[in-house]
Amino acid sequence: MKIKTFIVDAFTDKLFKGNPAAVCILKQPVNEENMIQIAKEFGFSESAFVIQKGPSDFSIRYFSPVTEIPLCGHATIASAKVLFSEYQHLNNITFQTQFGHTLELNNNIDQIEMVFPVHKTQKSLFPDDLKEAIGIKNIINCEYNEDHNILMVEIESSKELQDLTPDFAVLKQIKTPISGVLVTATSLKTDYDFEYRYFWPWSGSNEDPVTGGVQSFLCKYWSLKLDKKILRAFQCSERTGSMEVELRGDKTIIRSNAVIFLTGEIDQLTDESM
Repeated sequence: MKIKTFIVDAFTDKLFKGNPAAVCILKQPVNEENMIQIAKEFGFSESAFVIQKGPSDFSIRYFSPVTEIPLCGHATIASAKVLFSEYQHLNNITFQTQFGHTLELNNNIDQIEMVFPVHKTQKSLFPDDLKEAIGIKNIINCEYNEDHNILMVEIESSKELQDLTPDFAVLKQIKTPISGVLVTATSLKTDYDFEYRYFWPWSGSNEDPVTGGVQSFLCKYWSLKLDKKILRAFQCSERTGSMEVELRGDKTIIRSNAVIFLTGEIDQLTDESM
């Protein structure tokens, strides 16, 4: 069976920036083991697997090279970029995730708009071993999001955030039930409101270049803290990426773009392996 496949740089309008994702357009389902193997072969933090269910309705699943991920922003916007390019008559599509999320996406003139849920966080302690291995000196706040199984840590300075050099060898040895640690701070840049980085060596790569799914709780956190409904977010990873986010009732609106880098086919998947 041949699978049409794309590599897309998400949350950017420039090649080699943002967060690369693989997008596989399936004509029929394949088993989870194969999806993990394909994701491992690509080596990106996430690969998306999309099947059309109706004229503008699609199912979507996300896999890191290690495991299935409940919700992924950059693989969602990458998939939307592909579908809006392949089905040029569509301006609106809906994704249904494996974990029950219904995601609406709109194709605007120079941006793709994603409608995500709003997820809650609760106060949490930040373990000293994680703090030391990541290299954080002082924290302002720590909260836990159950939907993504992520600890969110606010620190004092975006300069400190940018300069963090976690010891990933030590982090990988720490026994923790969480999927990752998101570190965030108010931005010193005039064009942005807040910045963040995401470390997840236990369930994906060491650091995710640009993370969109976390805006389901991060947008609300900063919206309430800064008393703003519309904010500009910057991920100060090595590749960098940015997006506009808006808290609209029980919905998180994420606006950004993506660039298709490569189009090809997977042609060695046999029917017996599906």
